[in-house]
Amino acid sequence: MATEHSRSSARLMIAPAVFVLLVWMLVPLIMTLYFSFADYRPLRATFETWIGFDNYASFLTSSSFLSSIGTTLWMVGSILMITIVGGVLLALLLDRPMFGQGIVRILVIAPFFVMPTVSALVWKNMFFNVDNGLFSYLFKFFGAQPFDFLSQLPLFSIVVIVAWQWLPFATLILLTAVQSLSSEQLEAAEMDGAPALSRFWYIILPHLSRAITVVILIQTIFLLSVFAEILVTTNGGPGVASTNLTYLVYARSLLNFDVGGGSAGGVVAIILANIVAIFLMRMIGKNLDA
Repeated sequence: MATEHSRSSARLMIAPAVFVLLVWMLVPLIMTLYFSFADYRPLRATFETWIGFDNYASFLTSSSFLSSIGTTLWMVGSILMITIVGGVLLALLLDRPMFGQGIVRILVIAPFFVMPTVSALVWKNMFFNVDNGLFSYLFKFFGAQPFDFLSQLPLFSIVVIVAWQWLPFATLILLTAVQSLSSEQLEAAEMDGAPALSRFWYIILPHLSRAITVVILIQTIFLLSVFAEILVTTNGGPGVASTNLTYLVYARSLLNFDVGGGSAGGVVAIILANIVAIFLMRMIGKNLDA
């Protein structure tokens, strides 16, 4: 058992790190809150220290706000669906004995370690490029006109890019869960004549429920703030077709040079993200205690 002296020493040693972390987090948050109540437009040399909730009212009533919320939810839901379904299938495949199994697992997990900006550039130039992209060559090979994915299906393109990045994470978590499943249960079910689909539905899938919960919980928090992929590929366009809440805050702050309005949008985004996180922790997180 730890003594009072050892506990005091531990608190003293971690105090500098805690202090630095708090300063690192609180200073930007306090500045954002301060500017959200001010009219600060650097290019117009405008700085009014207090305008009340005008920035919040302008941000929440703008036509782009509701569309960005819908885009964000559609993006998060689509990516979660792809990564969970694909992750389960890949986990079951990688759990089976095969030649070069270790190398295959490394190759499957590798995309998760690629920086978002790099992966977006790769997809933009190597796959979605209407002139020299791989998909364009495939369309031409089959006698069809090349299709401009980034202009015609911008949101779908971003979902594909981000899902490609997060699929390895889901696969890794779900593969670990599959490997923890007792083989005796599956063997007993097989001996009793249960078909493969029934074994998956009644044995494997319930066993994976906690791992799926973890994937949903972690990925949702990060997917709410997707930004680099949008900036590199579509710039939120055409129009606002691929503008999520994070990119809308960026556009208001750095493209329109409205620091006050962008700060208000950042505060709104923080509040909404915390609401979603609390909801997930309370509703979905209950499965972890089951």
